[in-house]
Amino acid sequence: MKTLTRKNFLPILVKQENLRWSQFSEQYPQSYLGLDQAQLNDFKSALALSDFIFNSAIQAPEIVVELFQGAQFEHSIDYLTELNTILASCESEEQLHRLLRRYRLKAMVTIAVADLLYNVALDFSLQRLSKLADALILSALNWLSGFCYKQWGVPQNDKGETMPLLVYGMGKLGGNELNFSSDIDLIFAYPEKGQTKGARRELDNQQFFIRLGQKLITALHQQTADGFVYRVDMRLRPFGDSGPLVLTFNAMEDYYQEQGRDWERYAMLKARLIGEGKYHLQLSSLLRPFVYRRYIDFSVIDSLRRMKAMIAQEVRRKQLANNIKLGAGGIREVEFIVQVFQLIRGGRIKALQQRNLLTVLPLLVEHGEISKQSEQVLESTYRFLRRVENIIQALADQQTQTLPDSPLDQARILFVLGDDQFPTWHSFLDHLQALMQGVHQEFNKLIGEESPHHQTEDHHWATLWDSQWDDQESIEWIVQSQSHWPAAQMWQLLKSFREDNKKRSIGSRGRQVLDKLIPLLLSYLVDLKADETALQRILLVIDKVSTRTAYLELLYENEGALKHLVKLCQVSQWIAEHIIKYPILLDELIDPTLLNSPPALSSYSEHLRESLLRVPEEDLEAQMELLRQFKQAQQLRIAVADIVGVLPITKVSDHLTALAQAIVGEVINMAWQQVTLRYGVPSSIALLDNKAFAVIGYGKMGGIELGYASDLDLVFIHNCAPNDLTNGARKVVASQFYAKLAQRITHIFSTRMNSGILYDLDMRLRPSGNSGVLVVHIDSFEQYQLDEAWTWEHQALVRARAIYGHKELVDKFNEIRKNTLTKPRDVNDLQAAVVEMRNKMQSHLDKSTLTENDIKQSRGGLVDIEFLAQYLVLANYPSHVNEWLPSDNIHIFKTLLNWQVITTEECEKLISHYCQLRDFGHHCVLKNKANLMPMSEFESYAKVTNNIFNKYLT
Repeated sequence: MKTLTRKNFLPILVKQENLRWSQFSEQYPQSYLGLDQAQLNDFKSALALSDFIFNSAIQAPEIVVELFQGAQFEHSIDYLTELNTILASCESEEQLHRLLRRYRLKAMVTIAVADLLYNVALDFSLQRLSKLADALILSALNWLSGFCYKQWGVPQNDKGETMPLLVYGMGKLGGNELNFSSDIDLIFAYPEKGQTKGARRELDNQQFFIRLGQKLITALHQQTADGFVYRVDMRLRPFGDSGPLVLTFNAMEDYYQEQGRDWERYAMLKARLIGEGKYHLQLSSLLRPFVYRRYIDFSVIDSLRRMKAMIAQEVRRKQLANNIKLGAGGIREVEFIVQVFQLIRGGRIKALQQRNLLTVLPLLVEHGEISKQSEQVLESTYRFLRRVENIIQALADQQTQTLPDSPLDQARILFVLGDDQFPTWHSFLDHLQALMQGVHQEFNKLIGEESPHHQTEDHHWATLWDSQWDDQESIEWIVQSQSHWPAAQMWQLLKSFREDNKKRSIGSRGRQVLDKLIPLLLSYLVDLKADETALQRILLVIDKVSTRTAYLELLYENEGALKHLVKLCQVSQWIAEHIIKYPILLDELIDPTLLNSPPALSSYSEHLRESLLRVPEEDLEAQMELLRQFKQAQQLRIAVADIVGVLPITKVSDHLTALAQAIVGEVINMAWQQVTLRYGVPSSIALLDNKAFAVIGYGKMGGIELGYASDLDLVFIHNCAPNDLTNGARKVVASQFYAKLAQRITHIFSTRMNSGILYDLDMRLRPSGNSGVLVVHIDSFEQYQLDEAWTWEHQALVRARAIYGHKELVDKFNEIRKNTLTKPRDVNDLQAAVVEMRNKMQSHLDKSTLTENDIKQSRGGLVDIEFLAQYLVLANYPSHVNEWLPSDNIHIFKTLLNWQVITTEECEKLISHYCQLRDFGHHCVLKNKANLMPMSEFESYAKVTNNIFNKYLT
């Protein structure tokens, strides 16, 4: 790309100004006649410097041109007073939306012009952006509160006091340092429970505030012909997307005291209640002890490092280059430095309990936490980066912190910053890099990073790697150190890898890292007693990422990561191929607990929700990609724990199933949000915290027996009246609404992305199979199971369980399952049907050879054990109708023992053989082998199983 210099970037802007002016003046030839020459010149310059200003002028010329006549770009404005006056005559929500958006357009164009043309002070600009957001939120809330009072009454507590909705502004909005094009993160709360008064129908206060909150979000977030006001993100609230939209003060206090996590302390650090009122101080006082501990809290340093590492992983994963927020030395590192000192000392030093970063920085010097020199480095860089960030975002009203690639946008930035200061784009980048390096040095000095402990490079292996020897010399060199290695084979691997990489354009930095990494790898192979298998697999991993220097550096700089990789590649081809396919999983190897500390079973939902908080709510593609990355990362952790023996087979499946179940829940939340945005929700559930929707897991999902490569057998049910209409702009009947929800769910699961698909879904077990509807009403499901289902479908129902859904619907499914499975049956007919299906499966699916048995389909294998369990349940459950029936085979056999259907010895043998065969199958997947066991080994299992099977089923 041609370097932008002062000589060539000004013509780009002149050309853009002529183009934009021509487009505008042709479309609106009379609109600008009231401008004098100076105002007209400013107007033309603004059109050239910002696509946002140009688009706003095209959209609303009467507003934008008038701004240039008034020339009030550098003056403070009382936004709230102006808005309250404008909204005083507003008569409908539709009119409210239009007035808010047009006012936002006017105010944002004013701020953009001030930033781009008048070089206003950063503090003034950030303050204006934050005050504007406050005013738009408050004026909309005030108008909507009055509107809702008329419809549903005034919310009151038991004493008859009016309860308001309080809005927390989080992040930069809370700190009064909002970006030009920032999302706004909000949390809603209200003081006390109670009822509304004064309307024909009373509402519970929470229902009222949920409705009011939803209307406020819509007023700000919804895209209309006039645009939007702000992208609103509510995911920082307690429990995230799955939590209530609004909570009482007491519920807020309970949540943060009992369940608040470290990242929520960081989030609440900047939380600010918007507006004023008698309850504001009360709520802030309740939550302050959660954020600021009375003792000196050094634990936050480790927490901050972990958060910083997570962000660094995201930067690598998304391949974010030139990101002035998330990159090393960027805005986020400055924020981390300030916030960690606030959290460590803020409980003792009240002065540090501030939300605004530039306010806190000098206080850190005053209280001896950092030096004056550190403060100057941090403040100057922060101001410069925030100024550049605002300019970037004002170009097109886009929330981005990435430096542009286009010459036009680069020219715009240089012009706004001052061409005397930065005559070329390279001079700007050099200045930026120097500033960010300074911040990163301060970060390492003040906070510190995990300092990698490197084993000194083994010069023996460096000599080999750097040599230009012939094959014989190289092989002899390997033998000198490791006589037991297959030296010729290992040298051929290294030689081929080296020659292939010479042809790649990995850059000088990448080549330098590679030249240090390979000798280090060879020394670790020696230390860990690994062999050519590990070397071959690791070289494939490195080959995959060799053009991405960040990953080479990750492996070189993290001793633990490289050693983990050696160990894993030695024992599992599946893991090696998994990492080759999805290199982002290398980030997971940094965690030193990976080899011996699998996640808690109950933690998957929480961790997934935290991960999704880092993705914009409206960016579905990014959310779908993150779901896939999360699944792969967690499966890797489970596989590692499996390989090293930390998790027994039953626990492996428990974890794989819990992971899948957490993902199902989040996918449904995403799909629900998208579908309801378009169609609303069925009217009968509009006031309920209930989707009237459930998911039934069958097969391995139902039986809590998922493997690494399992698909998900699912059935969707609902309990809405099929003809109930939705309440959205596009009304559809409930049956169609749920069909669209199911289609969206399957789309999220099945779409192939960079990280593959999420899970294969198998929906064939729904009533009527592939010819049936995707979502069946619970009553239709019941009728089908009781009157129409085949025996094999009842066998499948034995291993079915509800994995998602409201308690009422789940209870109804459990009742149907029990009633179906306890139906009296003719045992001879049942036996004949089960045996017929078993024979049919074996004839079609058994992959046994002359020397090996298919552990699943061979006689005496897993399917025989499963069919035996299902048959015995269907034959005997009618005699135990008051018993609860589990859905997993291990507990089914224990239940059959309690019913005295099988003996203790049979129960123990079946469970033991079942677990051992499943364990063998798991490890076949990890080694990328077919589920085939040597015949002599398999026979020891099959003989016992066949004897028991034949006892009951022949």
